[in-house]
Amino acid sequence: MPPAPEFPLPQAGRIWRFGDDVDTDAMAPGTYMKAGIDVLAQHCLASLRPEFPASVRPGDLVVAGSNFGMGSSREQAPQALRHLGVAAVIAPSFAGLFYRNALNLGLPVMVCAEAALLADGARATLDLDGARIRLEDGTHLACEPMPDFLRALLRAGGLVPHLKARLAARGGDR
Repeated sequence: MPPAPEFPLPQAGRIWRFGDDVDTDAMAPGTYMKAGIDVLAQHCLASLRPEFPASVRPGDLVVAGSNFGMGSSREQAPQALRHLGVAAVIAPSFAGLFYRNALNLGLPVMVCAEAALLADGARATLDLDGARIRLEDGTHLACEPMPDFLRALLRAGGLVPHLKARLAARGGDR
């Protein structure tokens, strides 16, 4: 898996648009679950956009409609997105389990009510600390601010690295 995005963001990338109710099965198809992350990622979101796994580039942004990540709680779903180099997922709402799994694995997720204004193929710059997205024309879209403790978790690369760093700061990795 690639390293977590560098912080503080901003990070710029191409926008990949998806609709409402994108299911974790589309991100991590059950057929490939036992094949390993390299194979699984080659099929991530291919049922919705066949060109996505081969064409997405590190730093690109997935922008979706409401309820992104619905369905079963598969931590492989955000893991596959990260493996492909997706910098963040932006949507007006997320399924709760996907949201937590993404953060725990170091994949930034931003709640943005105006996500529909982000056009497929356009480039945008994400500013997680500033809770906004800047479009190529200079327009800014406001997003919901992420609490400090969640941004700290992302800066560490996810939950496990965050906890290891906290333990080390206390004088050991007991």
